[in-house]
Amino acid sequence: MTRAVKIPSLLDAGRERKRRRETLFGARVKEGLRVAKFLAGRAWFALWRALGPALRFALGLWRRTPERLLIAPQDIRTCDPTIAADIYAGYFAFGGKIVNAHGRSPFELEPVSPEWARALAGFGWLRHLRAADTAVSRANARVLVEDFLTLAGTPSPIPAWEPEAAARRMIAFLSQSPVVLEGASREFYQRFMKALGRAGIFLECELAGGLAGESRLLAAIALAEFGLCTESGRHLIRKGTRLLARELEHQILPDGGHISRNPEKLLGLLPDLLPLRQAYSARGVQPPRQLLNAIDRMVPMLRLFRHGDGALALFNGMGVTPPELLATIFAYDDVRARPLTNARHSGYQRLEAGEAIVIIDTGGPPPPIFSGYAHAGCSSFEFSIGGQWLVVNCGVPDANRAAARHAARMTAAHSTLVIADTSSCRFASNKGLGKWLDGQIVSGPDKVNLERREEPSGTTVIMAHNGYEGQFGIVHERRITLRNGAKRLDGADILRPAAAAQKIRSHPFALRFHIHPNVRVKRVRDGRSALCVFPNGTRWLFETSTGQADIEDSIFFAAPDGPRGCAQIAVYGQTGADAAVDWSFRHIERKQPRDG
Repeated sequence: MTRAVKIPSLLDAGRERKRRRETLFGARVKEGLRVAKFLAGRAWFALWRALGPALRFALGLWRRTPERLLIAPQDIRTCDPTIAADIYAGYFAFGGKIVNAHGRSPFELEPVSPEWARALAGFGWLRHLRAADTAVSRANARVLVEDFLTLAGTPSPIPAWEPEAAARRMIAFLSQSPVVLEGASREFYQRFMKALGRAGIFLECELAGGLAGESRLLAAIALAEFGLCTESGRHLIRKGTRLLARELEHQILPDGGHISRNPEKLLGLLPDLLPLRQAYSARGVQPPRQLLNAIDRMVPMLRLFRHGDGALALFNGMGVTPPELLATIFAYDDVRARPLTNARHSGYQRLEAGEAIVIIDTGGPPPPIFSGYAHAGCSSFEFSIGGQWLVVNCGVPDANRAAARHAARMTAAHSTLVIADTSSCRFASNKGLGKWLDGQIVSGPDKVNLERREEPSGTTVIMAHNGYEGQFGIVHERRITLRNGAKRLDGADILRPAAAAQKIRSHPFALRFHIHPNVRVKRVRDGRSALCVFPNGTRWLFETSTGQADIEDSIFFAAPDGPRGCAQIAVYGQTGADAAVDWSFRHIERKQPRDG
């Protein structure tokens, strides 16, 4: 009898091991094919670039260079005249690096970092010289532009001639042409126009060669603006408009989010798209409907990410919010649109009750070419009350902290659940492919289910993703409810077997809630809860069904003055049959002192 029971048990175990091996093998094959596809695309683009800038550039030399500018688009980014004084003194601060040129042209110096070189060659800093509005600043602007044209004005394999830097430079030259050209000689004017024509040819060749990602949209914006601002004829305007419309349709999602899922991309694009819309009006040309629709959708989407203090939520590459730029963008919002709350295409949900705001990442990774800055933060959330943040994600460090930037993309740097310290996404850098794939995501959740319920008691979002299915056979489900009284946030995290898995093996998991640096956290009730105290004395109590709430160190990268240490609440457990953790944050009143 014993043997009759034992044999089927062994057979079942063998079948289960075989099924798991086949599932894991299938996941690895799928990931390998995806990586191979990425590499093939990158190899083709590298081959095109290897043909040589001179060959690509020669393809467009037949075109006549426009001889004069007709309009100069407005630059709506914030200007600082004091930076003009620093530039005149020879100090160039870009990408977190400060360089003293010591009387030499900055374009003669060895770049201290690629980011510094790109920002220098992008010429966005010309707006500060224009803001100074002095003869000295105008002369300084013209000299620096002339230095660039002399030392690096021809396409070559340097950061200054990367497509994004070239597009940024064209936009800056067009918008800041009044300060550069005022009082200039005829020879300099002609040279300046030839430089614009050369950059236009370069960008067209890059687009024809397969330029992809965010750089493709920026190049289309630059070419559309070039056609509108110069005496170039209707042909170039039509061509630029066609390129612009196509890329906006591809990269701006129906709810107004960017395809990269990065809020910062909206902040970067709107200051270029808003003046471009004005340029069409100034030339009496009908703007493409894709441009008008994109702007109308992007502003409410940007408001979705906004917390009570005005800063944007820290998802998928968003860092420190520039408040002055955000205020400028919203000033152009004629209808003062309310924030979007349900952005299914972009993968975000916003819950509001009174002064309480919850913003949740409910989407998978973006397409690979747009995933270079995306994070493994599916199902993470942020929670603020009024102008105070309580639960946050870690955000993004500056470009000079490469190792920290990689760590900040991991699931553990987000307020969500992580299994066995394993991210729900895998990044190209993990396999030494970073050079080719620029840190793209090679695997991650490809199925995210979402349900939103508006109920009398509050709003509930239920989501589930399969980011852990390939490695652990687990689906992570999360439920978050913001109560209408704005005094309570309830949540539950459930780990259940994926459809292909019959049971779950035991693995450690951690449920993490990163707390804003301004909030003090301490364990109470013998470690079963955590008390969160705001600077103004407001108190919120965290409770969990597991009975333990550990307080651990964390780091917040998105502070304006640099990274700051903070705390995180961690709840630990083991995966099993439908492992579940209930948790809540609730406001508790301060005790009033008794009279007498």
